[in-house]
Amino acid sequence: MNYKSIESRLEQVRKLMKDRDLPALMITQDDNRRYLSGFTGDAGFLIIASQQAILSTDSRYWEQAESQAPAYTVHRAKGRMSEMWTSAIDLAGKPRRIGLESDQVTIARFDLMQSTFADVEWVKSSGLIEQLRAVKDADELASIQKAIALAEEGFLHLMKRIKPGMTELEAAWILEVYLREHGSEGLAFNPIVASGPNGAMAHHEPNDRVLQKNEPIIIDWGARVGGYRSDNTRTIALGDGDAKYHEVYNIVKQAEEMAIAKVTGGMTGKAADSLSRDVIVTAGYGDNFGHSLGHGVGLAIHEEPRLSQLNDDTIPAGAVVTIEPAIYIPGWGGVRLEDMVLLNDNGAKLLTEVVKKSTL
Repeated sequence: MNYKSIESRLEQVRKLMKDRDLPALMITQDDNRRYLSGFTGDAGFLIIASQQAILSTDSRYWEQAESQAPAYTVHRAKGRMSEMWTSAIDLAGKPRRIGLESDQVTIARFDLMQSTFADVEWVKSSGLIEQLRAVKDADELASIQKAIALAEEGFLHLMKRIKPGMTELEAAWILEVYLREHGSEGLAFNPIVASGPNGAMAHHEPNDRVLQKNEPIIIDWGARVGGYRSDNTRTIALGDGDAKYHEVYNIVKQAEEMAIAKVTGGMTGKAADSLSRDVIVTAGYGDNFGHSLGHGVGLAIHEEPRLSQLNDDTIPAGAVVTIEPAIYIPGWGGVRLEDMVLLNDNGAKLLTEVVKKSTL
């Protein structure tokens, strides 16, 4: 992680803290901890104050934390959780008003925090870091684009091997093996291969169903590089497909093209969602598009901002989001097309380039 990027993020966080009269902020969510510190371990917490930045973790990660988070003082946590909190907060200057990611803390843990620190005011401060993460910097974009390039290579590899008679699981495995063997740090998420009627389920898990000629097959996959993820979906038919398939495919393709052409930073999530939804509704399939148009992608596969009918907030320029309209028809299957774009003030830059072919 670039040291200057971490310093810049800490500066932004401290400005948000000052605006909210927060002397300190505790970060416990894994992706937020990594975003603000560069530390990739899966245990620990941050305490950020006006002059201190503390990374507290246990003995499994002390050396790793020292190496990955040079902008932080590494607190070598020992003992029970309450003892770790106490010594870390002491190290941060004993602040008595601390912001807390309330959507990440269980009731049991919050009860323990309150009983341990009777003189500390815990302030609900969820969403602050997610707000910053929504806008990607140059380092983040570079990692995302590497993940996209690798994922697209994997898809082309699969397209040379996929065939009728293969199971969904076999197709998903071909894709997974290629990504892992060519540099993916695990997968962005478990790949989806949803054939025939299984395609009516947006998050179908591949099974032993055999791929059939001419039926729709939804393939949703992504790679992970430098901690950052990609997210693509293509729908194909092995063979010519039938008239219904091409009708549905062309509607979804038109809906996606409309959104990519018109979406921009500064519009609301609801307005962005309507760009594709209006096309699908006009075509008579509004009830068959149940999820939102898209979501942010970064350290998490689903993060802010949300391109959703339920989001009246403005989506910022600099965000990387998916555009993924779809039509799902129970008993028949589905068609989904998904690409990633970088939003700017005047439109969007298409980041994913792998070819769209309705048939193979």
